[in-house]
Order: sequence, then structure tokens, then C-alpha cells
Amino acid sequence: MSSSYQSRGRLGLTLTSLLLLCLVALYVMRSDEPTEIDMTENYSSVNLIHGFDASYFCLETQKIKPNQFFAEILTDLGLDGSDIHKLVSNTRETFDPRNLIANRDYEILYNKETGAAESMVYPITTTKLLEYDLQALCAQEVDLPLETRIKSHSGVITGSLWQAMTDQGIPYELIDKMEDVYAWSIDFYHLQKGDRFKLIYEERFVDDELVGTGNILAAEFESGGENHVAVRFDTEKYSGFFDLEARPMKKAFLKAPVKFSRISSRYNPRRFHPVLRRTKAHLGTDYAAPTGTPIYAVANGTVTKASFTRGNGNYVKIKHDDQIQTQYLHMRNIKKGIKPGVHVKQGDVIGYVGQTGLATGPHVCFRFWKDGRQVDHLRENLPPPEPMDSSDIAQYEVWRDAMKAQLDLVSYETKIVP
Repeated sequence: MSSSYQSRGRLGLTLTSLLLLCLVALYVMRSDEPTEIDMTENYSSVNLIHGFDASYFCLETQKIKPNQFFAEILTDLGLDGSDIHKLVSNTRETFDPRNLIANRDYEILYNKETGAAESMVYPITTTKLLEYDLQALCAQEVDLPLETRIKSHSGVITGSLWQAMTDQGIPYELIDKMEDVYAWSIDFYHLQKGDRFKLIYEERFVDDELVGTGNILAAEFESGGENHVAVRFDTEKYSGFFDLEARPMKKAFLKAPVKFSRISSRYNPRRFHPVLRRTKAHLGTDYAAPTGTPIYAVANGTVTKASFTRGNGNYVKIKHDDQIQTQYLHMRNIKKGIKPGVHVKQGDVIGYVGQTGLATGPHVCFRFWKDGRQVDHLRENLPPPEPMDSSDIAQYEVWRDAMKAQLDLVSYETKIVP
């Protein structure tokens, strides 16, 4: 930005520290509604416009018109052809003006003394602004100051988790993150009526407007008579979820290769085949999901096959170690770049749900090979993850106890209606 801006003292904002999150988290109150704690810090009493002292500037809001060119906007602001060319050339790598979105608001900051337009502010996203300095003919991206608020939620399952949570208005992003937390430990395809959950999580705000969901800090899920507590623990060495015994929630293998699906057919040595119309062993587990749903590698490994056959349709096979291989059938298409010899990581997308080959509807048939035999992966005792170093457990226990105390304050009184 120009020296005139710099001399007027832009004020910086900082995100709330993890320690403050921990301390404030202990005060979540019991409530039927999601609990919220305002964590806004008192930065300054100066009246600001996008971080600039409002006593020097006035603000005017405009709207990008359909089919309006950037050069037209700049001309209206008093720039000549030479300055427009310089500004576009100097800032093309920062933002391509051809990507301006029609009907999106932008703002002009005028110097109160001279009346000249000194800055154009265009919101690239809900959390990022682009500031064009119309005097120095340059631009910079500015991250808006985010306010983090801690919230809690709880619910009792009376139907499917996905349908229940969406009916209650819980954001898709939060549902997705909760399934990620328990992807290795809970079978979401066989939840029972009466299963229940608690969540402690972050929400991000800009000027009191919700712009997204942050991290889940702690979760508790009671299912099938078992209680699963997960606590997020972030240090220089660790970043992930651990249980009450400091064991990683993340396992070597995911429970399933797709999210938000259902088991439509289990491993069955004597299943009646719906296409062939005869009894034929079904040596995999079918996960029904909408066409195009991403299919994930359930563990780290190397692709050994990525091909098409009449029965399997488009399929991928992955070798994970000397004992275990997995196979994913009936894909609509295999993701570009997935071919024999390619190394994939757990959670990498390898293809998309379809119904190619002998399939009556969109699903992925997931097959699990152990020592050369196809087995029911849901009955296998899979390898455990690497444990936390004993030298780090004491530090984890302090954080765990703080988050568990917060979870204990959240009631299950909020009912979820399927």
C-alpha cells in the first residue's frame, strides 16, 4: 500500500491462542441450545475502515455490474489508460481482474482532504480482501481478522446420523469433520436408536458473520453400549485425535472407503446375485452412495491394478503390505493419475462411485484380501496405530482433562428428530 496508508497506522489483529481456548472452554454452560462463548478480544477503541483510521477516509459501496470490465471501474475512479495498464500489469499475479464476480459488492476509500479515490477493496472470499492501492498502482491480499467462538452441541440419534444432523441444521462441514474423527472406530452404517453424541467445536466469524466451522476440539459418542471419547491434541509433534488413554483415534485402515453411505450388501459366501439371478458368493461389502461420490483409499499403499472388466467395471486394487490388499469395484471412473505403481495415502481419492460392470445401482463393492484370500473386513482385527510417546503423555493428560471436564458439562437434552 502507499506510504500515506502506512503513516496512518494500520492496526493488527491476532487470533486467539490455543491456551486461551483451553481456559475459556472450561466455562461452557448446560443448555438445550448450542452453547456459545464470545471470545472477541478488546483490541482498540479507534474507529477503523478495513484496518485504516476512519478519520482520514470515507467509504462508498458499489456493485460489480454484469459484463462490467475492470478498466471501466478504474476509469470511473479517475485513472487514465496508462495507470490502468500499470495497475493491471503489476497485480495480475495477485488477482486476475477477469475473475471479478457480477453483483458482488466492492468498496472505495476516498481521501477526505483531497476527495481522491485512494483504494478499491474487493472481497475475494468471505475471509480475504484484495486491496488495490490506486495511488501506488499495486495490490495486496488481506486476511480479515477472524473471531473464534467455542460452541457445544449434543444429540440423541433416532434415525441415521446424517439425516438427523442435517434436519437439525448442523452444518455439513461439521458432520463431515465428526465422521472424520471416528472414521476408524465407529461403524456409522449400523447406528442404533438411542446412540448419542456430544461435540465441542470452533466457529469462525468475521464482523459477527459466520464464515465457517473450525476444529472439533473434543467429541463423545456413545454407540452400542460403548463410549468413545476423542480429544484433539496439537503440538509440534502431534496433530490429531486421541482417546482417554492417549491412544491415537487414527488407525492404519479406515472403516469404509466412502462417506455418508450405507451398506447395501454384506460379505456373504451364499448371496443370491441380483444380476446373474443365481446363488454366487459375494466376497465384498457394498456401500451404496450417489453417483460421483468420492472413493478413498482406506490405507497407505501402492496401486497394483486400475482397469476395467465385464464383471468389476472400473476398479482399482491396492497393495498395503505383504499380507493385505484392497479392491474397489464398479467405479464411474478412476481418478486421473491412479495407475499401477502409484503410491497412495490413506484418504486419497482414487475414483468415484458408479455402477459399471455387473451392478444394479450406484455403489462401490469393497473387497479386502488377506494372505491371498478375500475376507470380511468388518470382522478383522486390523493393525493398531503407533502409540503416543510416553514422554508426551503428561502434557496430553492436562489438555485431555480440561476438554473432558467441558464435555461433562454438556447435556444430552437436545433431541435429534430424523
